[in-house]
Amino acid sequence: MMVDSTLAQVGKNLSEAMRILGDGQRELQAGTERPCFSKSSIPGPLQGDGQDVASILHLVHNLIHEEEEEEDKPSQHRMQNVGEQGHMALLGHSLAAYISVLDRERLRKLTTRILSDTTLWLCRLFRFENGSACFHEDDRDGLVKVCRLVINSRYEEYASEGYSVLSSKQPIIYQSASCRPGLGQHLCSQLGLPLSSLCTVPCNTIFGSQHQMDVAMLDKLIKEDIEAGKLPLLLIANAGTPGAGHTDKLGRLKDLCDQYSLWLHVEGVNLATLALGQVTSAVMAATRSDSMTLTPGQWLGLPAVTAVTLYRHEDPALSLAAGLTSSQPVEKLRALPLWLSVQYLGHNGIVQKIRHATTLSQQLLQKLKSLTSIKTSVEDDLNSPVVLFKFSQEMSAASSGGSVEGLCSGEKEVLDAFNRWLGEQLAQLVPTSGVDVVELDDEGTCVRFSPLLTAAVLGTQQEDVDVLVEKLTELVVVMSSTLCLRQDFREETHRHSPSLRYIEELSWPGLGIIRYEPQAEELDESRRKQQLQKINTELLKKLQELDTDIIFSTGPEFGTKEDCIFMGMVTEDIDVSELVDTIAALGREIEESGRLLENMTEVVRKGILEAELQLQKANEEKLMEEGMLRQLPLVGSVLNWFSPVQSSIKGRTFNLAAGSLDSTEATYSTKAQAGRPQMQDTPTSSSKRLPGQRLFRRSGASSDSMSETSSVGQPEETPKENSSLNSSVLTPPPPSPPAPETPQDTSSDVTPEEIQESPEQAHTQVEAAEAVEAAEAVEAVEAIEALEARQPDGQEVEQSGR
Repeated sequence: MMVDSTLAQVGKNLSEAMRILGDGQRELQAGTERPCFSKSSIPGPLQGDGQDVASILHLVHNLIHEEEEEEDKPSQHRMQNVGEQGHMALLGHSLAAYISVLDRERLRKLTTRILSDTTLWLCRLFRFENGSACFHEDDRDGLVKVCRLVINSRYEEYASEGYSVLSSKQPIIYQSASCRPGLGQHLCSQLGLPLSSLCTVPCNTIFGSQHQMDVAMLDKLIKEDIEAGKLPLLLIANAGTPGAGHTDKLGRLKDLCDQYSLWLHVEGVNLATLALGQVTSAVMAATRSDSMTLTPGQWLGLPAVTAVTLYRHEDPALSLAAGLTSSQPVEKLRALPLWLSVQYLGHNGIVQKIRHATTLSQQLLQKLKSLTSIKTSVEDDLNSPVVLFKFSQEMSAASSGGSVEGLCSGEKEVLDAFNRWLGEQLAQLVPTSGVDVVELDDEGTCVRFSPLLTAAVLGTQQEDVDVLVEKLTELVVVMSSTLCLRQDFREETHRHSPSLRYIEELSWPGLGIIRYEPQAEELDESRRKQQLQKINTELLKKLQELDTDIIFSTGPEFGTKEDCIFMGMVTEDIDVSELVDTIAALGREIEESGRLLENMTEVVRKGILEAELQLQKANEEKLMEEGMLRQLPLVGSVLNWFSPVQSSIKGRTFNLAAGSLDSTEATYSTKAQAGRPQMQDTPTSSSKRLPGQRLFRRSGASSDSMSETSSVGQPEETPKENSSLNSSVLTPPPPSPPAPETPQDTSSDVTPEEIQESPEQAHTQVEAAEAVEAAEAVEAVEAIEALEARQPDGQEVEQSGR
């Protein structure tokens, strides 16, 4: 069989392009080294010399994954599974460009054959007899063109008079309250109709599904519009609502449309099941509609395949005027990718993909029924392609011993937040499952599993459903324990009021939100806000460094709560009391440390002034004791040689913690500097935990006893850093080596058990405290040495004479 060389080259080029892009994707997933491109490396103006195909494709691949390379982490976005049938769809786009350059007669014959074949196959496959097909990129465009067709049919002079004929009888389009958001507004904007031409029919409130259109209410609305001189034009019904996947009562709706001469248009994911051997009666009624919109690209996993609107109408002129058909052969080439893909899959392949998706839904539904804390919502337990499920508070509270009374007021909002977090976690942990989060009026926030829309695209298998249920079971346990401990966390936080403040935020999916409030009363509003931000930022940093499973964060990126600490999900063995005590202790420690550092500058300044006065006074006393002769350079040296004088000037030590000047006479008499060993003794003391055990956890009897001995207490007024602040000598000590002696006790009232921390953290805090006091001591010593340098020359001679 001979094949056109150009066609063969098109197929070869496509295969080569897919290979290059596929290799780049595999390298990205494997994490191998690859050339880095940046925005600056992309040329702005067009280069004079052309580039080869491989270079251009590599550039395309880089542009696709540029964000991932900048962030240096793999993408979390779902990538479509492009199989062989996907390659056929991509080949169709390449062939369409080639076919468009054929001579007009050959192009007309070929496009007519492609369009007629595809229309015939789709009408038979989805049981829509005697129908025509319109292929369009936007899945809403088919409905827009159908509305134009109906307007041309109902208003005979519309083609010549235009919109002026609509003023006699305003057209009315009816849609369900469960239809796609923004669909009706899009129709009115495209058709040039006012929004008053759109009528939204409410759903059932008492009988039937709450996602189905209320047929009795529709009948009432139609009668009211007719009495008002309006023209009922078209009804949009659902065979699978966008949110819950429920199907309207299409049989009754069709009878009502026939009664009032309305056009019935049906859309929805459940239309895919028309290709199966056994179809529910509710969906089968869609075959009686006047038009329906199909999305075979999503159902069969075909990339860049157009949507299809099947319709029945006998006047081809009106169809042409409405845009449903085209006289341009190139427009008919839109069906080429679908024409190739349908032939590649065949009837059995198409049915197998749709049946596989419905099987996945039933598999998940059966597994979810065994989970006590999960509530499912489906239209039909036996034949529901869409499965909705959510975490239920009532079921989890019944199986746990926690308290949930505090959630009654905002129970729905709290559960919505938890289910929103659940859906996001499942989508991240099992991306091939295709689950997403939907917001429904009655059920609230739910997790949706709709394999008809995602399975073929993502390649979902039964193993993925098993993994999904496994991850769901693990997350439900964490959610139940967190929900039960939220009230306890609130009460423990109130116990530490006013230093700790509980922030009420029902939309946060976690243990809760907390803020440390500084207790300084003399601060103004701006200064207090600045200190509040500084303390909570440092507190969050310290909490994130703790060895614990709890996630501490600043909350959502665009949240309204500022200067707060958000705590995520927790397990049931978390000791909430110990957690809150630790937060309060760390916050108080940070506040006192900041207050001490703020006062340090003033303390040192006053100490230097006092030391200057005392040294000046000591110099005057020395001058009176030694006399004027000893101050003369030559005479003083001779006198000091024959009759040395013992200096009466006493050294001074500056206590940074107390901010006072003390004499060093007691220090040098014992050959030891007061309080120096204390700095190495205090910070190393910390509570002991079992090997491998993290903070705030209870683990049987051993952990209970440990929590009693290492419980986090409330520090008193003196901060922890005070225990490591000791005296710094302002005058150098005698040359004799100091002997160790028991130091003076300058430790604070904080016991080692009051703040539970790891040895590494304690060591880090000690080093920080040592660095601060060392810097301040150096400044003080340099200041005093500068004062001593201004002493009379006779003293220097005396010192050297000794």
